[in-house]
Amino acid sequence: MKCPVCGCPDTKVTDSRSTEDDLKVRRRRECTRCGYRFTTYEVIESSPLMVVKRDGSRQPFDREKLLRGLMRACNKRSLSMQKLDAMVDQLEQQLREAGCREVTAQQLGELVLKKLRKLDEVAYIRFASVYRDFQDANSFVRELERLREEPPEDD
Repeated sequence: MKCPVCGCPDTKVTDSRSTEDDLKVRRRRECTRCGYRFTTYEVIESSPLMVVKRDGSRQPFDREKLLRGLMRACNKRSLSMQKLDAMVDQLEQQLREAGCREVTAQQLGELVLKKLRKLDEVAYIRFASVYRDFQDANSFVRELERLREEPPEDD
């Protein structure tokens, strides 16, 4: 691992531990030349998860794109970035554990809505309004009524 400051290829690991979700290994490193300390994360390399769009095209699952959408839905809400990041981690892990190599955009959206509903109902409605493409106020009202009448699903 090259030092990000001086570019020296010799660094030593001073500490290693698993992250809370046990999906990554956090390593503290120190450059042997300049002494700069930095953190790296080691993750398992796996085959890409593909998302099948409505038009039939396929693209790799992009967690950053999903996080941006969630951040927009959660604007001015009390959800922390850590909760959103953990939600996306759980979602991705759930798909991989199920053996999915491809998931439709519709399936992905429904999984996100299911998880988001448990965290924040306002963010759920905001995300649903974009994902489900509400065309008028009646669509919005129907979704609110559905939210009120149906209990949240368990994972």
